[in-house]
Amino acid sequence: MQFGRTFEEFEVGAVYKHWPGKTVTEYDDHLFCLLTMNHHPLHMDANYAGSTTDFGKNVVVGNYVYSLLLGMSVPDVSGKAIANLEVESLKHIAPTFHGDTLYGESTVLAKTPSRSKADRGVVQVETRGYNQDGTVVCVFRRKVMVPTRAYVEERGGEQPGRPEPLDPPQKSREK
Repeated sequence: MQFGRTFEEFEVGAVYKHWPGKTVTEYDDHLFCLLTMNHHPLHMDANYAGSTTDFGKNVVVGNYVYSLLLGMSVPDVSGKAIANLEVESLKHIAPTFHGDTLYGESTVLAKTPSRSKADRGVVQVETRGYNQDGTVVCVFRRKVMVPTRAYVEERGGEQPGRPEPLDPPQKSREK
């Protein structure tokens, strides 16, 4: 299975459909809120969300939606990244609710060889996240520094540092 791409493998206009999707549970949302200390009742309090908001129910915290979509894109976009350089824009288009399943896809907008080092380049992508109905919920653009094939080969190939399994020692057959 491919994990990330080298600079040469990106083509402007290519669309990578990330798989699989992820169904967002109440647990996921609450855990993320608690870990990041975002205790807004819109996300944590069903009574509050049900009786005082336009949504009538809890809304999944936007940073979790973004983080989930970013994670979905890693095997296709930044699995070989040298550095994540910039998130240029982030827009929450529609709410995500507990029980929604999110899917993502990334479009390559541009690629630029590095001016200072020939073994890398910068790729700009736009990632769109949408739910089970096809409703777009989040869009963001980012720039990632990725290696060339030469960089990867010089550092051990596709899976550098992966050990080989050792054969188990043979048991002595002495009687």
